[in-house]
Amino acid sequence: MEKRIGVVGIIIEEFDNATSVNEILHGFGNLIVGRIGVPYKDRGIFVISIIVDGTMDEISAMTGKLGKISGVNVKTAITKQ
Repeated sequence: MEKRIGVVGIIIEEFDNATSVNEILHGFGNLIVGRIGVPYKDRGIFVISIIVDGTMDEISAMTGKLGKISGVNVKTAITKQ
């Protein structure tokens, strides 16, 4: 399967679930090209932006696991080729 580049945006609204997010990201570390995380203390949320390089199946597996965590919102933009 063809590899693609993508950007994954993650918003964590429940601080207690940040550890679960980090465990999943660690497990998919081979896909991650770059990551930036910003705690937005005034709003009580954490925002993470990740650049990924992998197959659609790999990226979908990661985002699917992240999306199942309570209080976590995930959106992805992927290259067409």
